[in-house]
Amino acid sequence: MARGYLEGPASEEREAALERGDHLEPERPRERRAVYGSTADDAEQHFIGWADEVDPDELFASGRAWGLTVRVRSAD
Repeated sequence: MARGYLEGPASEEREAALERGDHLEPERPRERRAVYGSTADDAEQHFIGWADEVDPDELFASGRAWGLTVRVRSAD
C-alpha cells in the first residue's frame, strides 16, 4: 500500500520547516519593571527609573515622587 501524501510535498515541506527552525519558539523580548510617577520637576507621570535601580517606596516616603506605579516594559 502506497503512503502517497506522507511521501510527497507535505513531508518535504515539513522537513524544510524543521531546517528553517519553524518549530522553535521566537525569542521573547527582555522585560524589566519600570517605575513611573510624578516629581516636582515634571508633574505629569513619567518614567523615573528601573525598579531594580530605584526604590519606589523610598522615593514616595522622601516626598521626591508621588503617584508611583510599577509597570513591566521592554528593556530595549
